[in-house]
Amino acid sequence: QYFHLRHRGISQQSLSPHWGHRLRLKKDPKVRWFEQQTMRRRAKRSLEVPTDPWFPKQWYMNNEMQPDLNILQSWGQGLTGRGVVISILDDGIEKDHPDLWANYDPLASYDFNDYDPDPQPRYTPSNENRHGTRCAGEVAAMANNGFCGAGVAFNARIGGVRMLDGTITDVIEAQSLSLQPQHIHIYSASWGPSDDGRTVDGPGILTHEAFRRGVTYGRGGLGTLFVWASGNGGLHYDNCNCDGYTNSIHTLSVGSATWQGRVPWYSEACASILTTTFSSGLATDPQIVSTDLHHQCTDKHTGTSASAPLAAGMIALALEANPLLTWRDTQHLVVRASKPAHLQAEDWKTNGVGRQVSHHYGYGLLDAALLVDLARTWRPTQPQRKCALEVVLAPLPILSRMLVKRNVSACTGSQDYIRSLEHVQVQLSLSYSRRGDLEISLTSPMGTHSTLVDIRPLDNSSQGYHDWTFMSTHFWDENPQGLWALGLWNKGFYFNTGMLHRCTLLLYGTAEDMTARAPSPQVTGSARVQRDAEGLCQGEWQRGGRAGSAVITRPGYPHHEYPSCPLLCVP
Repeated sequence: QYFHLRHRGISQQSLSPHWGHRLRLKKDPKVRWFEQQTMRRRAKRSLEVPTDPWFPKQWYMNNEMQPDLNILQSWGQGLTGRGVVISILDDGIEKDHPDLWANYDPLASYDFNDYDPDPQPRYTPSNENRHGTRCAGEVAAMANNGFCGAGVAFNARIGGVRMLDGTITDVIEAQSLSLQPQHIHIYSASWGPSDDGRTVDGPGILTHEAFRRGVTYGRGGLGTLFVWASGNGGLHYDNCNCDGYTNSIHTLSVGSATWQGRVPWYSEACASILTTTFSSGLATDPQIVSTDLHHQCTDKHTGTSASAPLAAGMIALALEANPLLTWRDTQHLVVRASKPAHLQAEDWKTNGVGRQVSHHYGYGLLDAALLVDLARTWRPTQPQRKCALEVVLAPLPILSRMLVKRNVSACTGSQDYIRSLEHVQVQLSLSYSRRGDLEISLTSPMGTHSTLVDIRPLDNSSQGYHDWTFMSTHFWDENPQGLWALGLWNKGFYFNTGMLHRCTLLLYGTAEDMTARAPSPQVTGSARVQRDAEGLCQGEWQRGGRAGSAVITRPGYPHHEYPSCPLLCVP
């Protein structure tokens, strides 16, 4: 037993022990241990609101409106992006900007337009190469330096890749996406094919391989995180599932909402959007604050271009909380940390596992505090499995409205068996007299209806779709076993004709029932992972009171030794 004794002759505010009383107690044989309680100085670890002069303008993160992105609460836990490296793939970054220079990382930067290490943007009278600098400031603008505002992850390292200010080729895109994959944790990209409502285009062979290698080998085998803006083709009724970058399973696609929770005029809806952050709406609406060219600030950053970097910064906070998240772990967390909040849309629906999802917003507004809370206790997902099924075995004429149904076992009895879905792809080859008149949808066995592509009035192509891969995130964690239905609906001229030549259903997921997961007791809040020269994780482990080197393995993943920094290891 322990006893707390008070003595009237000792000041309660004493900063040092009383030698006389200590001597008496020390000589008493009945006293086994004692310690005089002295006052200790403790500071609350709540973060003061940044003093930057434009922080009051950062309405999406300063708690003046609700709901916001809940970033102040994450900062209050001491998370500011420290140790995380983000690179902006764009038209360059003003590395000497007063709000960026201290966080600038030359190892996360390169100029693939001129093939030199300097990503400084090319200055023109119209300042058209300001985009990358603006995106960078959203992520990692310095805090409390008396200039502009603050970035979401204001202690993260920020780099820039200059690759959009010149001829863009498959090689340049692949090189940009492959820059320093053991050093850069997150790549943020706010570009893609033309958002004109007519184009169907995506990554070339080399860029596709860069994505694959990034998620397989990047970050020491945990997988690179590619954060992507969903697109600004709303005025042209474009659909981001016709953009092979944002609809890739390897990218985390981010949509936009206005401060009032409405769909912006430029926003594209599609089934591959995973989450949403804020941007602007009408010209009179508040926009996004960031760094600008010529060492300036701006409060006029807009478009889905402004939404993706906010998400990248929030994911950096989650990576600081748990550096061992894989690229798939991160997508699982984003699904769970996105909520409908006040976002307005007519197509909100509840999927088969009870989550609300929309083609405009994905799973909703991303909440930074919820994201980092979930990240701290997240148990790693099992390795990704892929189950492929041919749906159309012989060419079919496309009727004015038709359903192609197929019963799916989800590869039961094989090593590809999937219990819980993640991404679902439909690979299609079809001819059609007017492609933009054809709506294509997919309905899961649990009754979730997802539009793979809506009508695109400006798309008058007669080329159809040739091995085009549509993707939906709306079936996340559902059980794929049962009857799937592919829907094709002519919403244009009645005399449109076409043929469905091939259709393959591609299911991705895990053998674990993700809906049955109990909360994990694992604690990662004290984890601090360092990286060696090759970018592989290093750390120390503690278990049963002993410390030493550990080999942390996951089935299907490369194993890594962690010999040198503190990491709490839980059985």
